[in-house]
Amino acid sequence: MVEQPMNVQPSAIDPAALGSNKHPVSVVVITKNEARRIEDCLRSVRWADDVVIVDDESQDATVHMAQSLGARVFTRKMEMEGRHRNWAYAQAVHDWVLSLDADERVTPELQRQIAQVVQGDGPHAGYAIPRRNYLGRHWLRYGGWYPSAQLKLFRKSMFRWEEAEVHPRADLTGTWGTLTADLVHFSYSGVSDFLQKLDRQTTLEAKKWVRDGRRVTLGKALWRTIDRFVRSFIGKQGYRDGFWGLFAAVFGGLYQFVSYAKYRESSASRADG
Repeated sequence: MVEQPMNVQPSAIDPAALGSNKHPVSVVVITKNEARRIEDCLRSVRWADDVVIVDDESQDATVHMAQSLGARVFTRKMEMEGRHRNWAYAQAVHDWVLSLDADERVTPELQRQIAQVVQGDGPHAGYAIPRRNYLGRHWLRYGGWYPSAQLKLFRKSMFRWEEAEVHPRADLTGTWGTLTADLVHFSYSGVSDFLQKLDRQTTLEAKKWVRDGRRVTLGKALWRTIDRFVRSFIGKQGYRDGFWGLFAAVFGGLYQFVSYAKYRESSASRADG
């Protein structure tokens, strides 16, 4: 993938038309027990012509709420994130896909830029979107958390995820640009949510290491833990976010160490078996 920055001017879209016209884009959202957040997410994309929910067997009202808001809902158990997302994108009506999570919100400014891209049909095959990440009520502006742009808008015919359990790599055929308007991302509702996600993601990370046959040593894990903390808190000025910048940097580093501990545990279990 070759990035070519793009400066989109929102004024190129007629604001009066945004509320009445549906834009030729499919919004795809992966859900799992997201009844608390899905309504705000879907209301932020009411301008999209097609909204697809792929639900991982939720036990709450996620499916009912999504259907009541006009989304097309599919139920499918997630076994591998990359494979699951690729299947979800295949359900989209339009070639242009905006990939969202239930904790993300599209701002009016971002809506205008997306409209310009899909109505103008390009010029790139995909676009990264800056994300304003929140930990509870705290916007993490530093430490690598902002702008933290991710490839979120793309042509489904030219895009696939690596089939991996966690943090799959994106594979885009063609060039990609970067939009300038933010996507609001309520990453973590609070400390407990942060730690629960850390626990879940490190389990998947360790599983991937074992499956790929990686040899990860304690020394390498310690180095990555320290390096990740220093780069976030010092190099990327996470200290400017105060206590929450320190919290995010500490546990961002510990991600590597906890993953290693679970990797050791899993490898030992396989050897004993």
